[in-house]
Amino acid sequence: MDFELKILGSSSATPSFERHHTAQVLTVGNQINLIDCGEGTQMQLMRYKVKHQRICNIFISHLHGDHYFGLPGLLSTMNLQQRTGPINLFGPKGLAEILTLQFKYGNTHLPYPINFVEVDTTVCRKIYEDKAITVHTLPMQHRVPCCGYLFREKPKPRHLLKAKLPAFLTPPQLVRLKWGEDIQNDQGDVLVRNEDVTTDPKRSRSYAYCADTKYKEDILPLVHGVDLLYHEATFLSDMAQRAAHTHHSTAAQAATLAEKAQVKRLLIGHFSARYKDLTPLLEEAQAIFPNTALATEGKTISVLE
Repeated sequence: MDFELKILGSSSATPSFERHHTAQVLTVGNQINLIDCGEGTQMQLMRYKVKHQRICNIFISHLHGDHYFGLPGLLSTMNLQQRTGPINLFGPKGLAEILTLQFKYGNTHLPYPINFVEVDTTVCRKIYEDKAITVHTLPMQHRVPCCGYLFREKPKPRHLLKAKLPAFLTPPQLVRLKWGEDIQNDQGDVLVRNEDVTTDPKRSRSYAYCADTKYKEDILPLVHGVDLLYHEATFLSDMAQRAAHTHHSTAAQAATLAEKAQVKRLLIGHFSARYKDLTPLLEEAQAIFPNTALATEGKTISVLE
C-alpha cells in the first residue's frame, strides 16, 4: 500500500514565481488527504495530476491566508464538477464561519456534504480514524491558533504461512493468528503457536506535519521516531530574532528538533520569499541533521513498509 507525500507548495506568506503557498497531499492506499490549501492549490493539483475529486480529507493548520485561501475555490470547483461524495474538513475555530459566509454571499450551494470537525489546537488529540490510519493534532506555537497533524498507520496483521497451517483451522481462528494470538482448545492447551505459522507484519508508517510555529521542544515525545517529519524553516539562523518575533523557525531549529526526536527523515519548507536560492537553508539544516531535504514543489516522498 502506498504511503506517499507530494509537495504542492512551500512558500511562506508571499508567493514567488517558483513557489506557491503551502499545500501537501498525503496518499495512503487509495485515500488522498490534502494538508493545508494555500492560494493556487487547485492549479498545483492539476499540474501534478492529483484528482481533487478523490480527496476525502482536508486538514487546515490555521487561519493565515497562505494556508487556506485556496479552500473556497477548491470546494467550489468540486461543486461545479458535480461532486456528490462527502468530504471531511478539519480545522480551527472560525473556518466553518468563513466558508459559510463565503458561500452565502456567493449564493453557492454545495451538493455534497462537508463534515466539519473543529479541532483544538492546544492539545494532541485523535481527530480521525479509519481502517488504515489515525490522525492526531500536534499543538504549535504561532501568532494565531495553529496545529500540525500526525498521521500513523494502524498495526498490520501478521503473515500466515499457508504451508504450515493445519487443515482444521476455522476462518475465525485464522483471523486470530493474523493478530498474533495462539490457538487453544477449551482446556487452554495450545494447539497452534502463532510464531510457528506466521511471520512479522509489514511495519506501520508515520508522517508528522509541523505547521507554522516557534521552536517547540514539548512536541518531541509526540513525533519521536516518525518516518518523515515536515517542519517549517522560514528563515536562516542569522534571522533568528525575526523568526522569534513572527513565531516561525529557522532551518537550524527544524533540524535540531528532528535530531532530538530521532526521526528518520526531515523535510523543511515554508521558505521566506527573500530566499531565491534555498541551498543555504538546506546546508544549515544538514549540518545538524544530515538526512534533510527541501520541500520543493513537485517533490514526492515515498515511505516504504
